[in-house]
Amino acid sequence: MKEKIRITTPLTEEQSRKLKAGDSVLISGTIYSARDAAHKVMTEALARGEKLPLDWNNQIVYYLGPTPAKPGDPIGSAGPTTSGRMDAYTPTMLAQGIKGMIGKGSRSAAVVDAMKKHGVTYFAAVGGAAALIAKSIKKYEVLAYPELGPEAVAALTVEDFPAIVVIDSEGNSYYEEGQKPYRRL
Repeated sequence: MKEKIRITTPLTEEQSRKLKAGDSVLISGTIYSARDAAHKVMTEALARGEKLPLDWNNQIVYYLGPTPAKPGDPIGSAGPTTSGRMDAYTPTMLAQGIKGMIGKGSRSAAVVDAMKKHGVTYFAAVGGAAALIAKSIKKYEVLAYPELGPEAVAALTVEDFPAIVVIDSEGNSYYEEGQKPYRRL
């Protein structure tokens, strides 16, 4: 088994392009959460020529809708949302400089093409492990669109956030490659 790769944010294009499908990573630093409602609001703002509330250059976005925090905790359960919900907005958002995305599930061909163009890595967090993932989140702060509730844009300070590279910046998919040894003709 390969050793886990430690990543500290921000994630540059050079760093992103070194990651390969199947790599296990531990992410530390600041990542940002945004779900489909926030993505819709941001792409509409860009279409109107407005500035976004956050500079997405070299950042990682986590598709997350957290549950309320228990007293003393920064966040409740923090599992990934199905990434396909963001696919209509993702090429526009990747053009803003995002270099990493965390979610679950496959991505559309248009998203993979945009990933290759912009040098972006897609990570999967384990669905069903939301309480465990929350332990790697040390701070959660809403930055924009608080009216969206758990879908607002927020900054998360993370330490050893576990993820797997499922689609690398060259378009290689671990969802496909990882299954090959188990396929039968």
